[in-house]
Amino acid sequence: MFTVSQIEQAHEKVTSGADFPQYIQEIKAMGVNAFETWVHDSHTDYYGKEDFHITSAAQYETLGISDITNEAQFRHYLQIHQQGLTDYITFCTHCAETGIEKWIVSLDDMTCTYYDKQGNKVVTEQIPGA
Repeated sequence: MFTVSQIEQAHEKVTSGADFPQYIQEIKAMGVNAFETWVHDSHTDYYGKEDFHITSAAQYETLGISDITNEAQFRHYLQIHQQGLTDYITFCTHCAETGIEKWIVSLDDMTCTYYDKQGNKVVTEQIPGA
């Protein structure tokens, strides 16, 4: 199976949202089926075959997540991130500001779904290159 170290090495190549599809292809080839990233500290739970599960460490100091979800503003931030105009920590800060608590990526479906603190789906996107 895969390790957090292997995933982190692949993630080091990601400088903006524009690099995300290649990262997804690389970790999918490692055997990652899905992952769940928590915005408050960017720790991530990775899932593989046969109930394999590992968790990464927190990546930064804890961010407060807004109780109010602003979907329109989040979509704008997501769009500029995908265009390569913001880095990862800026994107996470924007997520927190607009009420996004986490995202779940399904590598089987090649989707990324963003959720608010109440567990509501805010945005689901098809990952490019799927």
